[in-house]
Amino acid sequence: MNTEVLEIAGLEVELVRKPIKNLHLGVYPPEGRVRVAAPPTVSDEAVRVAVVSRMGWINRQRNKFKAQARQSQREYVSGETYFHLGQRYRLRVIEQRKASGVRISGDQRLEVAIPPGNDVAFREKVFQRWQRALLRERALVLIDEWSARLGVAPPTLGIKRMKTKWGTCNHAARRIWLNLELIKKPPVCISYIVLHEIAHLLEANHGEAFVAILDLHMPNWRTHKDQLNAEPLAHEEWVG
Repeated sequence: MNTEVLEIAGLEVELVRKPIKNLHLGVYPPEGRVRVAAPPTVSDEAVRVAVVSRMGWINRQRNKFKAQARQSQREYVSGETYFHLGQRYRLRVIEQRKASGVRISGDQRLEVAIPPGNDVAFREKVFQRWQRALLRERALVLIDEWSARLGVAPPTLGIKRMKTKWGTCNHAARRIWLNLELIKKPPVCISYIVLHEIAHLLEANHGEAFVAILDLHMPNWRTHKDQLNAEPLAHEEWVG
């Protein structure tokens, strides 16, 4: 796979050459990055024509992402708003000389218990450790469910922060990776991403056969994809 950057109509376009049948064009949040995947036989000029012909659609997508709500920088202090599984919560920081941890209280608050004298980095570490554990627990159930429905062996799971993807699939290693940010999104969005990545075990590319798998097992997947990309983005520049 070969990657280069082309300037087309004033845009920087990431061009990825790989062994696929058709050219695929995508626009990705948070800043509207334009990416084209194309077979080696498609010329740069053909790529330029494809991008220019879709410029109206590209600009609409980029404008939508620019207008999308973004969370402010997190300080992990009481009163801040956090999203968890698509719901909005207020944070309550409790200083105590006990084990650190996070829990959801009955009044729509996330309570993070930490020792006195901590800093932002420590609070973030505690919070993200809790998020990672919950996403792993939920994702493992979904992996078993979708693997059974698609008739494949369950892949292994990795979770990490990713700047440009909600998930990815390493077909050779039979491992899927999920973006830690997914724990903030509605459960149906997490299910869609897990299905999407497991479907790549059957179809490596986003061609008609791949879309047919999604259509069969989750007919309204396009709605969930739109919902996922309409959710507020994290402050940091990190989602296709």
